[in-house]
Amino acid sequence: MTDITENGEQKEKVILVGVSLSDNDDTMDSLAELEELAKTAGAVTAGVVVQNRERISPATYIGSGKVQEVRSLLESTGADSVICDDELSPAQFHNLTEQLDAKVMDRTLLILDIFARHATTSEGKLQVELAQLKYRASRLTGLGHELSRLGGGIGTRGPGESRLESDRRQIRVRISHLNKQLHELEQHRGVTREQRLRSNIPVAAVVGYTNAGKSTLLNTLTGAGVTEADMLFATLDPTTRLTELPGGQQVLITDTVGFIRKLPHNLIDAFHSTLEEAGYADIIIHVVDAANPQAEKQMHIVYETLSLLGIKDRPVITLFNKQDLVTKDQDELRDFRAARTIRVSAKYGQGLDEFTEALSELLRAQKILIDRVFAYSDAGMLSAVRTQGELLEEEYRPEGIHIRAYIPKRLYSRLT
Repeated sequence: MTDITENGEQKEKVILVGVSLSDNDDTMDSLAELEELAKTAGAVTAGVVVQNRERISPATYIGSGKVQEVRSLLESTGADSVICDDELSPAQFHNLTEQLDAKVMDRTLLILDIFARHATTSEGKLQVELAQLKYRASRLTGLGHELSRLGGGIGTRGPGESRLESDRRQIRVRISHLNKQLHELEQHRGVTREQRLRSNIPVAAVVGYTNAGKSTLLNTLTGAGVTEADMLFATLDPTTRLTELPGGQQVLITDTVGFIRKLPHNLIDAFHSTLEEAGYADIIIHVVDAANPQAEKQMHIVYETLSLLGIKDRPVITLFNKQDLVTKDQDELRDFRAARTIRVSAKYGQGLDEFTEALSELLRAQKILIDRVFAYSDAGMLSAVRTQGELLEEEYRPEGIHIRAYIPKRLYSRLT
């Protein structure tokens, strides 16, 4: 039976290939994730090939025997393409394509394709294109045999320009143009960030492994209307929404692109400007898919990526999400790096009251408690206390307005 997409098109059939370098590595888990990535990209997996080796072959990624096994599997299954679980060098790409006589992709190219499908904002599309061009530029060297041949005949002699050099030049020009556009967008975001800082409204950044439930959490808390789907990288472009916590405290909650193992460096570079929003957050909300058997490994990857982005020393609330799917035989998860850990089901609202209370408490710890009487002539100052702080008591007395509230340190300096 032929697999058909929702649009009536035939799905691309792929063979997944991985290399296991030791008995206790996570190759099989990584390949299972690669299969989910392929599914997200609209492909169906026709077979999986794993080779145990001491090191990856610099020429063909896998050994010559396995290359023949993959070729036979392509023929017997009618598969169109091969996807390798690691980033391939230009030489590996070239040699595998020649020997398999099929389209060859690697994990990085697959992720870039998914990002290209799911980017909707102008900045997201620019970032994806930049990552794709950097990826392509790094591989042009290994394609010299195909791209650098000059055509024969009249008009081809003289200074000329090889196809390879032409491609390189065009890519450099386009990368320069994209960097300029992204720099302008980054400057605009910097202005927006400054305005937000002046408003003294705290920011909480939602981070987590892809498909952990970040979008569901944002929708449940704020009604943001972000796309939710049980697939990797269902949403790509960040969303920021204002919500009100118990006690009247307002907070901006912004999500970020999901993290994943072997996240391509070009993507980290391209999306650094977006991901750095988490670096300006007052609180990090770490969403974990508690029902996933690889939850602990995924938590480690998230913290590793945050460290790579230079995001440290921020209070973290870890939400062990999808409690409605957790089975009794699963080990109890812990996160010793978090200030608070809470078991929730963002989909059904379970544990979210405890979460918003914990968020209020952590934000409150970053504020100053004031207990004073304002003269009626200074009543205009109180609007800032009401919108930017957490008002506990307000009483109108003959001598003035008595206020007891937690307020941001920046606002406190204006009131004293």
